[in-house]
Amino acid sequence: MATNCRIRERLDMNLKGWIERDGVRLSPADLERMLNKEPEAIARCGGEFLLAWDDCTSRDAFGIMPGPVPPGTVCCGGREIARIAPDPPPCTLEEAIVTAVDLRSDEGVVAFSGGVDSALIAGLARLPCIAVGIEGSHDAVWAAKAARLMGLDLKVVTPTEEEVLEALFRVVRVIPDPTNPVEASIATTLFFAAAGARELGHTRILAGQGADELFGGYARYLSSPDLAAELERDLADHERQRTRDQAVAALHGAYFSMPYLDIRVVRAARAIPAEEKVRGGVRKRPLRVVAERRIPVEIARAEKKAMQYGSGIWRTIQRLARTNGYKKSVQGYLTEISRAEHDI
Repeated sequence: MATNCRIRERLDMNLKGWIERDGVRLSPADLERMLNKEPEAIARCGGEFLLAWDDCTSRDAFGIMPGPVPPGTVCCGGREIARIAPDPPPCTLEEAIVTAVDLRSDEGVVAFSGGVDSALIAGLARLPCIAVGIEGSHDAVWAAKAARLMGLDLKVVTPTEEEVLEALFRVVRVIPDPTNPVEASIATTLFFAAAGARELGHTRILAGQGADELFGGYARYLSSPDLAAELERDLADHERQRTRDQAVAALHGAYFSMPYLDIRVVRAARAIPAEEKVRGGVRKRPLRVVAERRIPVEIARAEKKAMQYGSGIWRTIQRLARTNGYKKSVQGYLTEISRAEHDI
């Protein structure tokens, strides 16, 4: 990889996120030395980053960190000159998850619902946790119980109906599909998680995104005629979800960090046959096996509703739609809000 970088004492460099090489986090000074002496080495780096130096810009392999260049590319002078392709040593699924969480645990909070995805991350990271749930909702109650069982420091954000309405108006401005009820309700739930993180002074939010697609978490997988193909399609579609989630986090100057989309975890998960991921009516079996060794078994085995339902946010949005004359169409209500916000 050729760049226009010249060896000098100070490099014009801007980093959002974090970078690692072979499991070792790079400090800004380490990164500057590497770019000065061996700029092509960035192509072998992992992490979650948007990095700019001289006339070059680079994003992490999966595009976790938003940016102006395609995911996993190094672009200099307006053209792509290399691909980001980290190649860490092979490891077991448990080793991969432990490493992925450890690399991200120097700062931040965990978006915590008490489900196996977030609970495993929280148990490994031992960071403060944020849960979102309308007063008395399933997630508010269960997250509090799970946090007590695990000895976690938990903040539960319990938005009012008025606060959900205000958040809804803000998220429809930034998400890719603002009139889709599922997308808008998920985004609204994440809005409060990001708000809670910033109230605690953090910009990094460790979250369980990607676990459902990698390990077979959705209920529809139980009756899938071709589970392997469906998992691959859903994982490929996850970039759209990441765009939504990061746009919402950015409203609070924060970003979601995704340990399950670490290259080590993705490789280990893909090596597991699809039929082992959903078996005997149990979804995410490999993840639960790992979790049982790291967190209380009751939490590792518990089934949980999707965040927009468990948090009560979806039901609140339905109630808002009915109050505003949309008794049968949440999508119609969202369309009205979107038009108002975009001055259509």
